Amino acid sequence: METVTIFLTSEDVETFEDFEHDGRRYVFERLSADGPARLAEGPVWIFVDWVMHELSGLEMCRRLRADRRLGEAHVTMVLEGEAEDERRRALRAGADDYVAAPLDRTKVLDRVLAVHAPEGQRRVTQMIVEGDLAIDLGALQARWKAKPLALQPNEFRLLRFLVENPDRVLSRGALIAGLGKLDPPIDERTVDVWIGRLRRALKAAGAGHKLRTVRSMGYVWDSD
Repeated sequence: METVTIFLTSEDVETFEDFEHDGRRYVFERLSADGPARLAEGPVWIFVDWVMHELSGLEMCRRLRADRRLGEAHVTMVLEGEAEDERRRALRAGADDYVAAPLDRTKVLDRVLAVHAPEGQRRVTQMIVEGDLAIDLGALQARWKAKPLALQPNEFRLLRFLVENPDRVLSRGALIAGLGKLDPPIDERTVDVWIGRLRRALKAAGAGHKLRTVRSMGYVWDSD
């Protein structure tokens, strides 16, 4: 089943339940000024509030267009009113379209399903390149200096999440949440198994020690 990821900057998203329709699963996630806390999979939609706690919605749009993880997502600005000036500023900042507040789950889903047919929706970038590492999201293949890494699906998604969040110590809980493994819950020690397999695949490809353990805290992908 294909996943469609819908990010919202509003705290209300925490009450939204996932939705399945026509062979697709629509998942809702909160998006903060720091970016996504989980993988952005499949077609990606982002609803940005005009007024945010951390920064303005306009600045958030600009950041999204500069973020390689989300630069190709469909961005909808959620306006407080109907002012023409706000609409123009939203589009200039990088929004694809706009909608009037307030939003609820039904309104968001109606918008996503109506504006674009699934084949017309944009996806996240299909290739991630970080030094000698290349991750092809379309082919589900990672390579180190053109040498394929032998990875199972969980390890492939783990590698992608780590590379998209370099030089940050990520706890086991953060990695589980980032991979969307909260329901049903899994044992945090399962992460250690994924890490071990990923390390062995990296070593076999000659990648060295890019993946580092921080005792009692978690793991970090070193970009240097």
